[in-house]
Amino acid sequence: MAATLNVQNTPHQNHLLAALPSEVAERIFPHLELVSMPLGEVLYESGGRLQYLYFPTTAIVSLHYVMESGSSAEVAGVGNEGVVGIALFMGGNTTPSCATVQTAGCGYRLKGRLMTEEFNRAGPMMHLLLRYTQALMTQMSQTAACNRHHSVEQQLCRWLLLTLDRLPSNELTMTQELIAGMLGVRREGITEAAGNLQRAGLISYRRGHITVIDRSGLESRVCECYHVVKKEFHRLLSDAGARQHSSASR
Repeated sequence: MAATLNVQNTPHQNHLLAALPSEVAERIFPHLELVSMPLGEVLYESGGRLQYLYFPTTAIVSLHYVMESGSSAEVAGVGNEGVVGIALFMGGNTTPSCATVQTAGCGYRLKGRLMTEEFNRAGPMMHLLLRYTQALMTQMSQTAACNRHHSVEQQLCRWLLLTLDRLPSNELTMTQELIAGMLGVRREGITEAAGNLQRAGLISYRRGHITVIDRSGLESRVCECYHVVKKEFHRLLSDAGARQHSSASR
């Protein structure tokens, strides 16, 4: 569904789009379509052919894998730092994962054909998207390691912090049942972990609303996986952005 364009929505709210040099932005921005991304909307199904790439601005999208039993687990999240639909420019066109809106908001979508054309120029867009893909792969591999080796409380801290990094406030609208589904754990485990964090004064939880009271306290309890992912995104994308603007200024 198309969203109403206003001063609160601009492509530059997405870090990838903001990092593009002016000559690329002039080609791409006129083709971007601002769209509403309501909670629970499925952007693409497992095995479905992708038609668009999505650049979230205020929304957050969960990439997850659904088992034959119907159970699922999140393999990565995408917010204003990235793009949904990397299979389009990587040449696969389909993917075994699903993409579902985890936090309602807005974003911009671009037809896959236009992205493929720009990517095949082998210019700034290609280099930026390849760096993002490397950072996304780091997030996926770190998520797999975290789910195997760290406690549910540490996983919850990691998930909360990564989600907060993509939001303008310290409040999340998310039930414990949905978080359990994201992490692929039992709801009872999330209830216990959230209770521990609330008793420690780090979060407040009420009727599907989570407020982070003490972020530094969460960071002291989280496993190294959060910092590995955050550091890699910063290393790859801040460097890429600096390279783009440096080239544009010459």
